Amino acid sequence: MVRGVSDSRAKGSTVTGEHFIPFRKRTVIALCADELPDADRKPFLAFTEILASLLHHRFRARIEELKDAYHAFDPDVDARTSEPVTTAERDEAKRKLVDGLTALAEDANFTLVSDEEFSRAVSDHSLLKVRMEVDHDAIEDVLIYRRGATNRTATVPHWFGLRRKTVEFVSYDKVLIYVAFPEDMGDAERDELPFEPGAVMIKLFQDVPRRDLEMLLPNVRVRMRLIDKLLIGVPAVVSGAVVVVTKLIASLGVLFLLLAFWLGLRDQPVDLDQAALISLGAGLAAFGGYLWRQFTKFKNRKIKFMKVLSENLYFRNLDNDAGVFHHILDSAEEAKVKEAVLAYHLLRSSDSPLTAEALGARADRWLERRSGRLVRFDVHDGLRTLRRLGLLAEHDDNSVSVVDLPAAKRRIDHIWDNVFAYNDELADIAARR
Repeated sequence: MVRGVSDSRAKGSTVTGEHFIPFRKRTVIALCADELPDADRKPFLAFTEILASLLHHRFRARIEELKDAYHAFDPDVDARTSEPVTTAERDEAKRKLVDGLTALAEDANFTLVSDEEFSRAVSDHSLLKVRMEVDHDAIEDVLIYRRGATNRTATVPHWFGLRRKTVEFVSYDKVLIYVAFPEDMGDAERDELPFEPGAVMIKLFQDVPRRDLEMLLPNVRVRMRLIDKLLIGVPAVVSGAVVVVTKLIASLGVLFLLLAFWLGLRDQPVDLDQAALISLGAGLAAFGGYLWRQFTKFKNRKIKFMKVLSENLYFRNLDNDAGVFHHILDSAEEAKVKEAVLAYHLLRSSDSPLTAEALGARADRWLERRSGRLVRFDVHDGLRTLRRLGLLAEHDDNSVSVVDLPAAKRRIDHIWDNVFAYNDELADIAARR
């Protein structure tokens, strides 16, 4: 939670247009099974179990490809087992990494944040009450994906903290960040970087206000707002004038005379007795102490802003680097299973074949009735999975239906038994003997 901000999550409402089904896979299966006759429940649960197992196996191959592509950029890789990578190999690995991560994020119902959406987020006032700047020259490529846009309200300080006001904002449930840094960076900058030039950073965050989207980028810099500068500058000018009048005014005359004598503008030397020296030293010490206090106030306020930023990043961070693959892969796998199970259940429960549009509308109503949220069911994704598994029957009028449960279980079991060709190899060996 943002420091100084009271987040009223109970008042939030989901923004329309999201494909993400707000239920766990097990919950969707249970809700579908509850609508079936008692005789159909056990066969249906057996069907969903083998379907989920088959899709899990297929997604496992995808994460291995992602890990291989990310190996050249992974900061946690063991250098003793790493092989040298050429520039061409790094470029090809980066291409495969971006393609694989993009496909996986889309399968997990993430949406790409457009340049327009990001610019709008940057231009809005931050809930953190700090001004952030992004050094775009230090980034070669960036991709931002988000999932679950929710309207929320928050109570924030107003009028220098004397009052509080309620603001409305959009919060993203999940945000995926991919950042690639350029390899060509100056030597002076290289020593100050917390990463290696040419590195790739992948992070996953949760509950991110759209207004603070830029805080997720690695090279964001905290800048003081005009109001913060005034809060420091105006008191500094006033107190500085007081110091000059009360502490330094008596010494200014002596200083001007000494300066004039050193510059040759005055022939008569200046007599400095002990009292004048003490007065001059005290005035300079007071003025020096005043300057140091103002500098300390400036640094402390900047440190406070950095602390607010780091705390928010700490509590919003879900995963980093290769660990993000497993997190997104699990979400993508669950999404595919939920879409396929719900599409199969609704088509099987229908009295007649349905078009894709009719199935989508029926699924939208089913989800809204059970979740209280408007969800746009990804009907084409669900049908695509059923079609690949051979569970879909397509008709001339563009409508579709599904095979019955016994045939569906036999079909998936056949696919599962032939995932590997080891049985055929053993049969050939036995025949040769």
